[in-house]
Amino acid sequence: MTDIKVIIPAFNEANSIGHVIRDIPKSVSEIIVVNNNSSDDTVKNATEAGATVLTEHQKGYGHACLKGLAYIEAQSKKPDIIVFIDGDYSDYPEELDKVVAPILEENMDLVIGARTKELRESGSMTAPQIFGNLLATTLMKWFFGAKFTDLGPFRAMKYEKLKELRMQDKTYGWTVEMQLKVLRKKMAYTEVPVRYKKRIGVSKVSGTVKGAIFAGIKILGWIFKYSIK
Repeated sequence: MTDIKVIIPAFNEANSIGHVIRDIPKSVSEIIVVNNNSSDDTVKNATEAGATVLTEHQKGYGHACLKGLAYIEAQSKKPDIIVFIDGDYSDYPEELDKVVAPILEENMDLVIGARTKELRESGSMTAPQIFGNLLATTLMKWFFGAKFTDLGPFRAMKYEKLKELRMQDKTYGWTVEMQLKVLRKKMAYTEVPVRYKKRIGVSKVSGTVKGAIFAGIKILGWIFKYSIK
């Protein structure tokens, strides 16, 4: 049986984290919530919902993801697949089996849950998010011949392939770093369309001007870094 573990970075997601955990299919062997210095009841609610809860005091999406991966690496039995999903309940966790399917059925290494316009709730993505996704994926197409259409956080990857990427980014560039390294290593990837709705609470990235600017700089930085290698 395929062993699937889920990593959920979470910063002040007390109102949403329980919903995310409860909607994840029972086929998952472990749900790991990485509390990224929350000041609300994120830890309490995630624990009560049945997740393994870790704490990463250094703020940053990448810091949280790396903490989750370090925890898994220390386990004696390694999973086959790692799924990443946000803790804000903007994705539909019950679609996890759909996101994982191309790995199981087509031997893909990475699958991105693409937030296609047809399946997005109106207002669920901000204008900076939509523009940033379009710009980043267009540049990846020009520079690397990529077929990505989204940098969506809901994604699945073979654990051993993920280890090969030697992920480094500690903040906003985590998702694009993963996709660029998959392209560089010529790993097999695809996208599946997923539904997307308005998040619970305010985004720490796209919900602020500062967050949107820093995320954009980080994402473009990774792309240009790889384009000149």
